[in-house]
Amino acid sequence: MCTGVRFTDSQGHLFWGRNYDWNVSYGEKPIVMPKGYLLKMQFCESEPTKYATIGTAVEHDGFPLYFNCGNEAGLSVGGLNFAGYAQFESGPVEGKTSIAAFELPAWIGAHFATVDEAEAALKNTAIIAKAPSPEMGVASLHWMIADAKRSIIVECQADGMHIYDDPVDVLTNQPPFPWHLENLRNYLCCNGSWPGSVTWGKEKLTPFGTGSTMRGIPGDPYSTSRFVKAAFVNNFYPQKEGELDNVMRMFHTLGSVSFSDGMAAMDDGSYELTLYSDCFSAATSTYYYNTYNSPAIQSACLADFANTPTNALISPKTEIFA
Repeated sequence: MCTGVRFTDSQGHLFWGRNYDWNVSYGEKPIVMPKGYLLKMQFCESEPTKYATIGTAVEHDGFPLYFNCGNEAGLSVGGLNFAGYAQFESGPVEGKTSIAAFELPAWIGAHFATVDEAEAALKNTAIIAKAPSPEMGVASLHWMIADAKRSIIVECQADGMHIYDDPVDVLTNQPPFPWHLENLRNYLCCNGSWPGSVTWGKEKLTPFGTGSTMRGIPGDPYSTSRFVKAAFVNNFYPQKEGELDNVMRMFHTLGSVSFSDGMAAMDDGSYELTLYSDCFSAATSTYYYNTYNSPAIQSACLADFANTPTNALISPKTEIFA
């Protein structure tokens, strides 16, 4: 299913991350697309990339099928499941830039530096229901695009493409984004404060401990519940300074909405897990991630690949961060 989160540090640097929740891995791994790499597109002109990009992907015939990625300009994009609602164009649309759905994250990372640039381009873009190969199929996705100033949500449905500002800087899955924002009104009395005591008649009532003002915030892994929980945690998390504290903020926030084995059964009896969590720091152009079975956080920095050849994608050697 998945959850995406955006925030900035005290200096205004972007941190964007996500949980990838599913019941099966596709061999995804960190991949660097170097600046100048010829990104071969299905429907539009293939051009060398303007920006180096890093994220989790599956490489297919030289194309990085990014689940999510961030580029050296400080722009991030990620695709999350939107089953039952996502509907793309059946073929190229005359007069528009036509992009296969699987190409969108790599295309955004390769060519745009800001959300404003990406949004302007998307308004003249058709997203096509084209799979990387017949056996892979077309994933039903919507996307979150973020930079240091803001984030937007891109949803394609039967009535066309919708682009929404994301004032809470989180995204989960279906139903459509406006429903999630409206649903937050059910929780407007919740906060993280200490409630103190109250008197009912002659009885003084005191809390059992911390967290009583958070009662009502859901904790189950349903997509509507994760949206509320992630928005709550992201909003009330104290702003941090420094790379370490902000990376840990991201992983703690994502951990609050993660899947453990046995929590959520699929229709085939398997269980959905948080297969990986990650964080892109625009402050240092560093990609951080861990997996369900290897919780130690690994990292790779884009700056380390500034002088690499541009004719191939790179599987970076990662280092233990924390």
